[in-house]
Amino acid sequence: MDITQPLFWLALLKIIWINVLLSGDNAVVIAMACRSLPDQLRRWGMILGAGVAVGMRVVFTAVVATLLGLPWLKIVGAVALLYIAVDLVLPEAEGEEGGVKAHDSLWRAVGTIAVADLVMSLDNVVAIAAVADGNWALIIIGLLISIPMIIAGAALIMSLLARFPFLVWAGAALLGWVAGEMFVSDVKIHEWFGEELSHTLEYPLAAAGAALVLLIGWTITRMRHSAQPSGH
Repeated sequence: MDITQPLFWLALLKIIWINVLLSGDNAVVIAMACRSLPDQLRRWGMILGAGVAVGMRVVFTAVVATLLGLPWLKIVGAVALLYIAVDLVLPEAEGEEGGVKAHDSLWRAVGTIAVADLVMSLDNVVAIAAVADGNWALIIIGLLISIPMIIAGAALIMSLLARFPFLVWAGAALLGWVAGEMFVSDVKIHEWFGEELSHTLEYPLAAAGAALVLLIGWTITRMRHSAQPSGH
């Protein structure tokens, strides 16, 4: 995938969108870890924490992208991505961020951000590795663009997603689409069905992945709402 091709820029847009959708919690972690720092250090804490997190995530994504070249792993990755996509549209449990401690030391705050980001970023990493398909330029550019966007516009992004829920559902459908593409591109699938048939199945399976995410997400959401006791 060459940088001059439209497909490169389409994949880059996918990576940025996925990262924005999946990194809301990471932005919250950064804010919470830095909230007790003195005013003059708070901005540095956010910048340094984000910088360390980006560096670690580039390495982590490159490792996952390399591993996805092995048989069966893209199939496993596709299933994981479907789970991540469905989880994205389900209502969040209350008090999930309660374990993130504020720090009054700059480097302790940076350490907290880096560790929490690494633990929480598996969903981002799998999705980015799937879209990039081993293209290092896409992995690095996508992360370098999207992480500062998330930090700078975390409040705006969260308010937009709250105001326009369809953006979250559209993002989940995109992840389902990527999962379908990832599944059919696994080495084992190519061995079983042949290269030609696998490529023919790419779009139908990608569309099926998107539809499956929306169907499961909608069904579980409806079931949870109906299980809630009525009243105020």
